[in-house]
Amino acid sequence: MKRILMYLLLFQAAAFMSCEKELMDYEGREGVYFAMQHGDSNRSPESWPYQPYSNIDFVRIGLDEVEIPIKIAITGPVKEYDRVFYVDVNPDSTTVVLNQHYEAIAREWVIPAGAISTTVNVHLMRAADLEDEPKTLGLRLTGSDDLALSFPEWDAIPSLDGGATVEEFDASLHTLRINDIMVEPEIWRGSIQSGNRESGLFGAFTRKKMEFLIDNLGLTYEDFASEETMPLARSLLIGSDASTILIERYNAGNPILEDDGRLMFIGSVPWTSYIGVPWVPGP
Repeated sequence: MKRILMYLLLFQAAAFMSCEKELMDYEGREGVYFAMQHGDSNRSPESWPYQPYSNIDFVRIGLDEVEIPIKIAITGPVKEYDRVFYVDVNPDSTTVVLNQHYEAIAREWVIPAGAISTTVNVHLMRAADLEDEPKTLGLRLTGSDDLALSFPEWDAIPSLDGGATVEEFDASLHTLRINDIMVEPEIWRGSIQSGNRESGLFGAFTRKKMEFLIDNLGLTYEDFASEETMPLARSLLIGSDASTILIERYNAGNPILEDDGRLMFIGSVPWTSYIGVPWVPGP
C-alpha cells in the first residue's frame, strides 16, 4: 500500500515538473496500469476511487455505437521517446462477440514521448441481446521491453472515497460491463392497481412506452432520473402531449399497442388498460 502511494505521489510530481534532476530520483517500477476512476456523481471526480470495471449502459447513452475511452497511466519517470505496451482481450472475462458487440481492438499502443498517460478507445455496438442479458468485455495489459505491469496487486487509496471502493484488484485488468437493460427510472408517475389495471399519469412502466416518449417527444431516459429534471409540471405536460398522440393514432385506426397487445396507457387516454389483456378492436 505504501509503495502504491509513493508511486502515485512521485508520478503526480513528475507531471508538473520538467526538471531532469527530479525525475532521476525515482526508483520504482516503470510500468502501465488501468487508471479508470468513477464514483458518486455528487462528489468531486478528484475523490473518485480507481476501479477494476466500467459500466456501459446503452439505455443511458442513447446511441447505437459509442467510443469508450480507457485511460492507461504510467509509473516511473517521463521519457523523451514513445514507449510501447499491449492491450489484449481477456477471454476469461469476456462474453461479448467480436463484430456484434465490439470492434477489434488494436493490440499495440504507446505512451507518447513526454506523456504520463494515454487513452485506448474501445468501439462498442448496441445489440438486441443486450436488452435481456448483460455482457462483459475484459481487457488485459501486457508489458513490453519498455514498460512492465505496475500494479498486479492494487490496494485502494483511503483518500479516494468518493464512491464504492474495491479494496484490492489487479490493475493490469479492466472489465467493461455492457448492457441495454431498461429498468423503471427514479421518477415514474404511474402505478399498477388491483386487477393489474394501469393508473396514474404514466401507468405501468414498459420499455416500449419509454421508447415511445423518446421517439415522439424528444425525451431521454436520463430526463426521468430526478425531480430536478422531471418535476411534476413537466410530467403533466408530457402526459398531455403523449395522450394526444395516442388518441390520434387510435382514432386513425392505427393504435399503439404494448407487447401484450393492450392499448398503451399514458395521461388522459379514455380507455382502461389491464396488463396481459389484449385490446380487441370493435366491429
